[in-house]
Amino acid sequence: MFEELYRHRFDEKELRQKIAIWKILCSYFFQRYISKGHSVLDIGAGYCEFINNIRCAERYAVDIDKDIYKYANPEVKTFNCSCTNLSFMPDNYIDVVFLSNLLEHLKTKDEILKTLSEGFRVLKQGGVIIILGPNIRYCHKKYWDFFDHCIPLSDKSLIEALEISGFKTERVLPKFLLYTTKNSLAFTRNQFFVRVYLLMPFIWRFFGKQMFILARKPA
Repeated sequence: MFEELYRHRFDEKELRQKIAIWKILCSYFFQRYISKGHSVLDIGAGYCEFINNIRCAERYAVDIDKDIYKYANPEVKTFNCSCTNLSFMPDNYIDVVFLSNLLEHLKTKDEILKTLSEGFRVLKQGGVIIILGPNIRYCHKKYWDFFDHCIPLSDKSLIEALEISGFKTERVLPKFLLYTTKNSLAFTRNQFFVRVYLLMPFIWRFFGKQMFILARKPA
């Protein structure tokens, strides 16, 4: 239902800018949690900004958009399916599951738990799930500006959902990135300032509207 909305949310210039920002985010932040020998599954991969730019041994991307293969690099294995059913992936296979700005788009909390449960199933023992998304506690005034936002989530509610699903939370940043790269502060459009931002975590509490959570599947 929302495929056309997602496809036209960013024009070509904005998409190029978004991809460039994600390249920096991967190199200067997310890569520290992922080794070159890891297998990584990006659920709700969208334009594949994350999975195309992360360095690892095996890369998988899942999205409901049937055109996902057009955005993924050739070495990324793509799957057009729901995040609540990852039946193509065997149990205990993946080292890192990544979800960015996905869970708030699901229709019900039950779908969120099913998604987390599937992430838990495919992860190896000791594997991690990394979640990035808007924190309703800090962006409530703009949260509903996006028609496809369905479920409000905070860092605290998401931690509870992860624990229900069997995960052990290890790192939580209630305030990390800005709410969105679209129509946000000017410095998000400058790659140099994005690098500076990542190197100065003390300023995240002033500008951060998205949360970062890392949780582990017990060994």
